[in-house]
Amino acid sequence: MKDQTNHKAIFIFGVSGSGKSTIGQLLSTSLKIPFFDGDDFHPDANIQKMSDGIPLTDSDRAPWLVRLNALAKENLAKGSCIIACSALKESYRVLLQQGINESVKWVHLNGSFEQISERLKLRKGHFMPPSLLQSQFDTLEYSEAAVVINIKSKPEEIVEIIKKEIVGKAEFGLYGLGVMGKSLSRNLASKGFKLALFNRHVDGVEENVARDFVNAFDELAKAIPFDHVEHFVNALEQPRKIMLMVNAGKTIDEVINSLLPYLSRGDIIIDGGNANYNQTNERESYLKSKEIFFIGAGVSGGEEGALRGPSIMPGGDQATYAKVSKFFNAIAAKDRNEHPCTTYIGPQGSGHFVKMIHNGIEYAEMQLLCEVYGILKSTGKNADEIAAILTDWKSTTNSYLLEITIDILRKKEGEFWLLDKIMDKAGNKGTGNWATIASAQLGMPSTMIATALFARYTSFYKDLRIDLDSKYRSDAAPQFNIDVNELLNAYQFARIINHYQGFQLINSASEKFEWNLNLSEIARIWTNGCIIRSELMIDLISILKESSNLLIHPKIVDQLQNYKSGMANIVAQSILNEIPVPCFSEAINFFNNITNATSTANLIQAQRDYFGAHTYQRIDDDSGKFHHTKWKE
Repeated sequence: MKDQTNHKAIFIFGVSGSGKSTIGQLLSTSLKIPFFDGDDFHPDANIQKMSDGIPLTDSDRAPWLVRLNALAKENLAKGSCIIACSALKESYRVLLQQGINESVKWVHLNGSFEQISERLKLRKGHFMPPSLLQSQFDTLEYSEAAVVINIKSKPEEIVEIIKKEIVGKAEFGLYGLGVMGKSLSRNLASKGFKLALFNRHVDGVEENVARDFVNAFDELAKAIPFDHVEHFVNALEQPRKIMLMVNAGKTIDEVINSLLPYLSRGDIIIDGGNANYNQTNERESYLKSKEIFFIGAGVSGGEEGALRGPSIMPGGDQATYAKVSKFFNAIAAKDRNEHPCTTYIGPQGSGHFVKMIHNGIEYAEMQLLCEVYGILKSTGKNADEIAAILTDWKSTTNSYLLEITIDILRKKEGEFWLLDKIMDKAGNKGTGNWATIASAQLGMPSTMIATALFARYTSFYKDLRIDLDSKYRSDAAPQFNIDVNELLNAYQFARIINHYQGFQLINSASEKFEWNLNLSEIARIWTNGCIIRSELMIDLISILKESSNLLIHPKIVDQLQNYKSGMANIVAQSILNEIPVPCFSEAINFFNNITNATSTANLIQAQRDYFGAHTYQRIDDDSGKFHHTKWKE
């Protein structure tokens, strides 16, 4: 199928006599794309009414507009086209771009009543009489999305203005050419989009970054590089669409403020970084007050995913999303049904919230593989032997993280495994921290994300760990009779708990903030492109359609029942042999807690009542009444 991502339907509109047909024909000749005069597609009844001096009603126009919409769709399947049509009302333009709004460009030929009235008097043989001109001016509604051109210019000049404003300008801008920004730029360019690319200029540090980048790759031949913000913004067609790929936090606000003086009403800013969803909410509200639209889009996949197809999680105003969705759909990875791994997540900062939880699940998934590695290493197995075991696991529990772990284990420098030379201090960029905070704020026990985060924090205290190792660790060799199948069961058990907690956290936020998030659809867009893609995620698409709570689904119940004895044994042996398995142990502890009808929280509530008179409820009182006891006479 021919790539349609860069095809345009250029609608030239204005009152009768503004020169739509003349300009359309000239533009068609210049651009070598077909031109259609909308008047040629009027039903005979409409032509007769206008010839009789009777203004058309909206009902009269509706079939005509639908017919022109079909004409545009037919031509967009083959290439670009130009259509002249009065399209005086916004409601008419909505009908004309139905289903193709991403590909439609509007040109409004604007002139005074006096100018156009003189033109109509000179026009011979047209069914539209000058007497109807005032009714057209009365009907005319201006469009924010249109390029407005005064008809006092010569036709040739008007054509050049249209070519410069629509055809010659970039349709998408990307601000920030770090690793992810560069990969996304190449991905977008390879799909046929004309880009404007910006990177800051810092003498002696960052010079000519955008220009050198464009010159380095053939697919960027049509991209326009900039290191000056005003020129970058002016190179974009309106409404402008600018994606920011810069560090989260105050940098985003600084960039937004640098862009604002050059933006126009209706322009769109997309934050493609890992922003805190609360700040995304604030930025959306702030920019709305400036009549600028804002989309917070989580992007997962790393450098390779951004280049070849990431998973994209956009949130914000749905009408604004519709104006940029074609870019996301074009560059996203494809699921097993060849659908793009991107979707409208929901309003406000929901896109960045979902990306934050994605990263939290990722933290725990990575930690679980580290613990598998640690257990197998403690039994004396080398990296190649561990890689061989994990390779066998791919048939039952494959994932992107499992695959890259195997590659890492096998990588050597000379005769030595590279992994053995890497300092055991793990970094983080904040999303695991934010996810843990959100979990606490929402009152959700997402314990595995928190445990994985704290494991990274603990790893950073290398000097302290060395000192304490000499004081507390036993010299005895581990007595670990590991059953690899049992370890696999434990790993699968922990992964289910991790995904359960992550999706429960998303569902809790959806309910609290009234986002109406689709958990199954989120699982679908996480089946390819993103870091946590896996066979388990594919299974979750159908499971989450039936229930938002994984632990009550019959398939999950059966799996956990089969896996839990192996999990308990692996954790017990690890603890007895002083092998740290924080996420494994957290998984079984959480499971034992959440599946126990009777907990010890009654003692906590009694303690709270004792020292703080916080009251408690009784199991032998169905009224729901709260009680207080004087515990010590």
